[in-house]
Amino acid sequence: MALSTRVWGVGKRVLLAAALLLTYVLFAAAAMRVALKTRDVVVPPLNGRTVNEASAILGQIGLNLKVEEARRVDATVAAGKIISQDPQAGLQTRRERSVKVWVSAGPRSNIVPALLGESERTAQLRAQQDGLQLASIAEIRSADYPAGTVVAQNPSAKTNGSQVALLINRGERGVTYVMPDLIGVNGDRAADLLRTRGFRVSVVGDHPYPGVPAGIVLRQSPQGGFQVAPGDPISLEVSR
Repeated sequence: MALSTRVWGVGKRVLLAAALLLTYVLFAAAAMRVALKTRDVVVPPLNGRTVNEASAILGQIGLNLKVEEARRVDATVAAGKIISQDPQAGLQTRRERSVKVWVSAGPRSNIVPALLGESERTAQLRAQQDGLQLASIAEIRSADYPAGTVVAQNPSAKTNGSQVALLINRGERGVTYVMPDLIGVNGDRAADLLRTRGFRVSVVGDHPYPGVPAGIVLRQSPQGGFQVAPGDPISLEVSR
């Protein structure tokens, strides 16, 4: 009887120890899961940020920043701004992990060709072929250069750039006239007379005007009194 009691007592102690061990293991596992879960953070969006801004944002939540050395050409994102990241924004990651980013080098920079002396059309085609945007076209009238050719460009040839501005010579102005006031006269007759003087005339009739017969000039451009020369465009708006 005494032996049985001792055996039963030992068994109870073993069972109690096993139960305590199991409880500890379960508690430790739960605590580990909680600890691991609290170490997870959501990756913030970094696109459009500078490297310094991204580093500060990541540092606040315990993440590190890794910057890819090679920059990527991007026509839409300014140089020095982040254009891509890994992991992507919104994903979860562990604290102390790194977020890798790629930084924009800005738009592709091309070598500006020499356009001086080229015709306007040729200069436009060459700029387009070299991947340059045509920033603007300004005009002068001079007898010192052939008419219709490029007399200046910005930036100059053999420099880096993404666009180019041109100055075109329209030729010496020669004979000039004072633009007459044509309001109230017949548009077709006025246009015929102006064309005989070498002007480029367009006549449009979109608006009815009460009490005014069809074809009468209502508006004109340039207005009366302006200096005009043969070859200049003139627009007449007539009643319908």
